[in-house]
Amino acid sequence: MGNKEPSLQVYQREEHGISRKDISENALKVLYRLNKAGFDAYLVGGGVRDLLLDKEPKDFDIATNATPEEIKALFRNCRLIGRRFRLAHILFGRDVIEVATFRGHHDAGTVKMPAGKQAIASRNHEGMLLRDNVYGTIDEDAERRDFSINALYYSIKDFTVTDYANGVVDLQNRLIRLIGDPETRYREDPVRMLRAVRFAVKLDMQIEANTAAPILELSTLLKDIPAARLFEESLKLLQAGKGLETYKMLREYNLFQQLFPILAEHFTEDHSSQTEQMIEHILAATDDRIAEGKRVNPAFMFAAMLWYPMNVRAEEIASTSGLSDYDAFMIAANDILDDQVKNIAIPRRLTTTVRDIWQQQHRFSRRFGKRAFAMLEHPKFRAAYDFLEMRGQFEGQDVAELATWWHKFQFAGRDERNKMVQELGGGHQRRRRRPQRRKKPQAKSAS
Repeated sequence: MGNKEPSLQVYQREEHGISRKDISENALKVLYRLNKAGFDAYLVGGGVRDLLLDKEPKDFDIATNATPEEIKALFRNCRLIGRRFRLAHILFGRDVIEVATFRGHHDAGTVKMPAGKQAIASRNHEGMLLRDNVYGTIDEDAERRDFSINALYYSIKDFTVTDYANGVVDLQNRLIRLIGDPETRYREDPVRMLRAVRFAVKLDMQIEANTAAPILELSTLLKDIPAARLFEESLKLLQAGKGLETYKMLREYNLFQQLFPILAEHFTEDHSSQTEQMIEHILAATDDRIAEGKRVNPAFMFAAMLWYPMNVRAEEIASTSGLSDYDAFMIAANDILDDQVKNIAIPRRLTTTVRDIWQQQHRFSRRFGKRAFAMLEHPKFRAAYDFLEMRGQFEGQDVAELATWWHKFQFAGRDERNKMVQELGGGHQRRRRRPQRRKKPQAKSAS
């Protein structure tokens, strides 16, 4: 049995409980101005969904029959973005209201465009949409939405919620359901598989059976998605407060393996490898920090997740090349990061931090003379130390004791630090002068 046929439902103000006071002032400004200019405009998608679930929306997105150019003409604080999907961003300081023109169907015979405008849409051989600037009606836009719970439109004209795809019922039944044929929709945009998992975990819902069925078979389609887009998706998946639960579901559907094939090489049936233990540890720790309102650094997460695969690669290089452990370590670090960014385009500012954190791990054991004092001045010392402390939970007593020493050293006074270094046998003292080389005696000239 396929997914349910969408049935249009209109919920009146007294039936849905959404109030304008729960909608951001900036979103209301955009809605009112578009309406005043003669355009249809609706609050749509996640904002409506979250309000119906009594959650505070993170974003307020708007759909309208105005084209991006018409929107830009109305708002001086507007910028147009995107090639694949042309969107308007209305900027209110740091607050961004995203406005999308109603999407239409791709069949050239049904495309209806404003006068003078050209429909632009293209697909690859797998059926994935490469360009999608085809505009249509609100009914067509609803059919183009991914999940039923996102095909909900709130109008400030009459305060109704229009539900095009049984989304309210699915919210009540806590189901994530694709609109249309799941395989076709996943082929159009394979990232929808990631979104299905993200919404299921975020909203504590189940992925409806027909929606879930093709994911395993189609999971490899993610390889065709630009690495830059997958980086943004990876942060939404793993750094939104439920990273550990999301990771487990992604892995169940063979999706995590597409994002991090390097890590997949270290997966075991019982999830017992050091790599798997570290992944679960860092994601749980990240979830805890987010719950406590603390900042999280993606670089630290990537450094932890890739640490053991990098060490395995370093050992392989050292054993076959004759290079020193440190040189093999640095080559492996570059290799692993270069391989990973092919799948997820981790920005250079983050890969630089990852390398710094890894490099400092080698230097923590070099505590003699002035080296220990210099380590404290390194800009990434704190992140590197936190990483060392975390390693101590997985790599035995020697690493744990090293972390304990550095904990004491960083909080000790100057005299105590000198004493700690001297106890290691290195001493914090001036370098010894090299003995001068003896001059060779000059040969006597012939008389």
